[in-house]
Amino acid sequence: MELIDAFDTAFKEWDRLVHEVGERQWEDPTPCSEWNVRELVNHLVGEHLWAPHLLNGETLAEVGDRFDGDVVGDAPVAMWEQAGSASRSAFHRKGALRGSVHVTGGKTPATEFGWQMTTDLAVHGWDLAQGIGVRSRMPDELADAVYEHVAPQAESWHESGIFDPPVPVPDDAVPQDRLVALLGRRP
Repeated sequence: MELIDAFDTAFKEWDRLVHEVGERQWEDPTPCSEWNVRELVNHLVGEHLWAPHLLNGETLAEVGDRFDGDVVGDAPVAMWEQAGSASRSAFHRKGALRGSVHVTGGKTPATEFGWQMTTDLAVHGWDLAQGIGVRSRMPDELADAVYEHVAPQAESWHESGIFDPPVPVPDDAVPQDRLVALLGRRP
């Protein structure tokens, strides 16, 4: 699966799930122990507010702290729609995935940034589905593509605390379960 197809597939599922959050579910827990449903959505909204700026070549200093803290306010769905629309357009801009972008660890290839954003959409989509009690619909092709991309980096991500250590799954586990287990979730 090509990066932009993976991004679009993960984006579509995340978007569906954000729109399924019930009015009384925003404070419900998620598998990410540090974030409830609202905080998880806030995390992704913040990332997608940053994306257009980074893909346009801005540095972290140029973007500044304008997307720190609570970026969803009283309208998490509307803020997701706004941030997601701008981010998706930025990823689809001709040439957006060429070159590099500025991230916390320095400059990284734009394609790597795209895979990181795709991974967050896919895996946090699973987290959101769990938090609101609905079924995640991550296609096998997406789960396989993200797994293939993150598996070589997973150990360093665990060591740095980005994700919890892997959770064992049966050999015949479906691709979605293999992916989320690799990143410390219990399918």
